[in-house]
Amino acid sequence: MIIAHVDHGKTTLVDCLLRQSGQYRDTELKGERILDSNDLERERGITILSKNIAIHYRGVKINLIDTPGHADFGGEVERVVKMADGALVLVDAAEGPMPQTRFVLEKALQAGVRPIVVVNKVDRPDGRPHEALDEALELLAELGGEEQLDAASYVYASSKEGYATHDPKTATKDMRPLLDLLVDSLPGPEVENEAPLQMMVTTLDWSEYVGRIAVGRISAGKIEAGQTIDLHQKGGVSKQKVGGLFIFDKLGRVPAESVEAGDIVAIEGLGSIEIGDTISDVDANNALPRLTVDEPTLEMVFSVNSSPMVGREGKYVTTRQLKARLEKELERNVALRVEMVEGTEAYAVKGRGVLHLAILIETMRREGFELSVGKPRVIFKEINGKKHEPFETLRVEVPTDAMGPVMELVGNRRGTLEELSQRGEYSLLRFLIPSRGLIGLRTRLLNATRGTAIIHHRFESYRAVEGELPKRANGVLVSMTSGKTMPHAMFLLQDRSELIVPAGVEVYEGMIVGENARENDMIVNPCREKKLTNVRASGSDDNVILKPSRTLSLEAALEYIEEDELVEVTPENIRLRKILLTESARRRQGRNG
Repeated sequence: MIIAHVDHGKTTLVDCLLRQSGQYRDTELKGERILDSNDLERERGITILSKNIAIHYRGVKINLIDTPGHADFGGEVERVVKMADGALVLVDAAEGPMPQTRFVLEKALQAGVRPIVVVNKVDRPDGRPHEALDEALELLAELGGEEQLDAASYVYASSKEGYATHDPKTATKDMRPLLDLLVDSLPGPEVENEAPLQMMVTTLDWSEYVGRIAVGRISAGKIEAGQTIDLHQKGGVSKQKVGGLFIFDKLGRVPAESVEAGDIVAIEGLGSIEIGDTISDVDANNALPRLTVDEPTLEMVFSVNSSPMVGREGKYVTTRQLKARLEKELERNVALRVEMVEGTEAYAVKGRGVLHLAILIETMRREGFELSVGKPRVIFKEINGKKHEPFETLRVEVPTDAMGPVMELVGNRRGTLEELSQRGEYSLLRFLIPSRGLIGLRTRLLNATRGTAIIHHRFESYRAVEGELPKRANGVLVSMTSGKTMPHAMFLLQDRSELIVPAGVEVYEGMIVGENARENDMIVNPCREKKLTNVRASGSDDNVILKPSRTLSLEAALEYIEEDELVEVTPENIRLRKILLTESARRRQGRNG
């Protein structure tokens, strides 16, 4: 498997290995980041789902698993790590090991995976490949891989230029040194061909024709198409018949009559199968321990869209459809949890971070769902009778002259500085900060540093709850009427606010149209037209020039709202609104505390 921090070049490395394997025509390998086939992955330039392919080299079949580099998608790594014998630990020649490198490497070492360090991007002008290698080996030792340090294998590479080398100053012609290292350094799979069948399901695929498709690696024995097997699930053991049987080869799957231990297979025809189930021979009674992943740290409340514009843009607007979609997501997304909020028809959806849940929301809106989402909240735990909250390690790389605003913003959110180091004109700061403090921090840091800060974070541990955190400094402009926003009204509002809705857009009562310059909310009429008369006087007509409105992405909108607000998500729009739409209802709630 290939593991690394986000944007260190995992998927680009796979592109390179595919192109140099000699097994594909040019038309089969179009564009960049070939394995990032999902629309969202291509748009955002990140890997979201783990994927596996196979290439052949020196008569050996090498199964490659590309994993996400973002901490929010750690569940994707945890479910596939047991399928691997070795791991290519990719580190950037300039940045060295980063927070996600540590997280994924720790999981790999716990699963007994043998690491190979690949120092990527050695062609960078600011690269420091030898120091990056030393830092990677130090991290390996720190995480309990001391016994592997003596035989540690490493190689330098440039995925962009398409070569691997044992000397970073000497470029080679291809990736052969890396492929040789894979074949020579990694042991073959430790399997028992003659033992009874044993296989854990680590991935679920779906087909409109055959339903669920179970994917996993055979640990022992062999399996044949049409064979009857035992399926070990949470509720007990059931007998099932294997339908189609496929092995992974090149970029896809090919049918097989029989597959032996050590190979990754896809099985059709097993009806109610789930991730973590074990497939075995009939009456073998050799189920593997169920898959476990880290607990979620953040939750949001999902409910159906209840705004006056419900049903105009989406196909799925009922609670029943929302419930069915979330249950379907639970089958594949092992790091997700869904619970019904007592006394309501809403669902508390729990995940690893704002991005983890935002990707789910974005996927659902593209499928035609309309929903309302509440403010992200961290999940508290009671440990030894005391309330604890999740803390994260925050790493910020910023030009030294912009370090002051970073220290101030993080300090205001209960962050404590643990390490400060210099790299050229940049300062590297590492903080320990409550997860609550991270909500909405990224946007503020980028604004304060004029977009120059590079921000990464990962879960560290649960600790005793810190004090209160500052809320949003500014109030919002709330529409008091329904209709289309008018340039005249927006022009009068923009002097004392920042607009988040442009002119000519339909709004409704209770919808948020801008950010107030002061800390209180302001009720406004953005639909007011200018009264026209026959009287004209020189200088009495204003030349209406509107500043561009602020466009909020889905993640920015989720982090922006407060407890009494919602994000309305539809296939065409993202709107902000108050939970209670009328001013009288909000005042009544204020009087009732």
